Amino acid sequence: MSVIIFKRKIYDKILEWKTNRSQKYSLLIRGARRVGKSTIAEEFAKKEFKSYIMIDFAHTSKAIIELFDDMYDLDLFFLKLQQFTKTRLYENESVIIFDEIQLCPKARQSIKYLVADGRYRYIETGSLISLRKNTQDILIPSEEYKISMYPMDFEEFLWAIGDNVTADTIKLLLKTKRPAGNSMHRELMRIFRLYMLIGGMPQAIETYLEKNNLCSVDETKRAIVDLYEEDFTKIDGTGLAGDIFESIPANLTGNSSRYVYSSAREGTRSEQIYRVLPDMLSSYTVNIAYHSNNPGVGMSLEKDPERFKLFVSDIGLFITLSYKDKNFTENIIYDKLLSDKLDANLGYVYENIVAQILVTKGNNLFYYTMKSETSNHLHEIDFLLSSGTKICPLEVKSSNYKTHKSFDDFCSKFSSRIGEKYIVHTKDYKRENGVTYIPIYMLPFL
Repeated sequence: MSVIIFKRKIYDKILEWKTNRSQKYSLLIRGARRVGKSTIAEEFAKKEFKSYIMIDFAHTSKAIIELFDDMYDLDLFFLKLQQFTKTRLYENESVIIFDEIQLCPKARQSIKYLVADGRYRYIETGSLISLRKNTQDILIPSEEYKISMYPMDFEEFLWAIGDNVTADTIKLLLKTKRPAGNSMHRELMRIFRLYMLIGGMPQAIETYLEKNNLCSVDETKRAIVDLYEEDFTKIDGTGLAGDIFESIPANLTGNSSRYVYSSAREGTRSEQIYRVLPDMLSSYTVNIAYHSNNPGVGMSLEKDPERFKLFVSDIGLFITLSYKDKNFTENIIYDKLLSDKLDANLGYVYENIVAQILVTKGNNLFYYTMKSETSNHLHEIDFLLSSGTKICPLEVKSSNYKTHKSFDDFCSKFSSRIGEKYIVHTKDYKRENGVTYIPIYMLPFL
């Protein structure tokens, strides 16, 4: 069965590297496993170079791996590489792809000399969850240009399912600041909920296109979750990293103002969390939002590293984790989620997809809490974005969008710092009292 090649926005970033940077830098594509790094690298090589060699260090020969033991004579190195792969390389017109580069640290170290040699171009892909562990004893090359690859966003999902209309419709509505109207709004929400259920992992979308069955899609997503959890054991033999990952939906459901350590495992201490968290973040399987102690421009300077919230990097995997109390998720649950009839507060689901959208668009995530002046209740702003010299508060509402006291109190307290104000919700677009009420399907195009 042939692999479906989906259109990805990262292709343009890779093309920019080839045009402007490839003579001085290799390209390192960072991202979670199964997000499509190898596929896009090979597709790019086929289209943009005269020839290419792809070395998959998970399935290559011992003879090729041994080539990297001695990089002194590059003429001999390239001669043997061409012979072993039966592929001719052309100076300035060929690219060599190092796939799963983390499995061969010496190959990564060789990048310094290969780039300096200048004959060919180089692309690296791999799971960063084990890159750090496997590079302790080598010289990390400075000749790497790094880009991040995320799960397919809503627009890429629409391209994948053959919908070439919806994105343009939403962009026009947003540009003209017009509501969609009842019928169109319901249809756009249905399409967006379908994206949420399937998610942005290429394998999950491919399963949907092949079988048109959300239960089959769930099986594919569970296989990816299992793969991630196997990877977590490589960085943490105690299993804590996997427990943290699985506890994310429950944490968000609990409406806590920070990640609760004990939700992963009873008695877990902060130092245990901080030991595994950096590797989890470098794996691109989770997104993190830090509490900003003093919301304003330059929030990274005011973040509290001990107060944070975690999100799953892909909304489809998040939903599978949320309903992982059985060996499979029943179609009836997917049907009710799709029709928005499941008897549950889905605010935490929408909060996770908003986090994913914001990260994919290049934002670092921050949130803010403050005590109520009339009670012990904590007011929380879900996300804070920087825009020029202002900050833009963003509140996520899955229901009851007309009530947002926390949001109003925050905007009043920090009025001189506030730029645009957004309520992201499941209703139609409107602007009222200086607040933009934006339907969730518009956020990716904002």
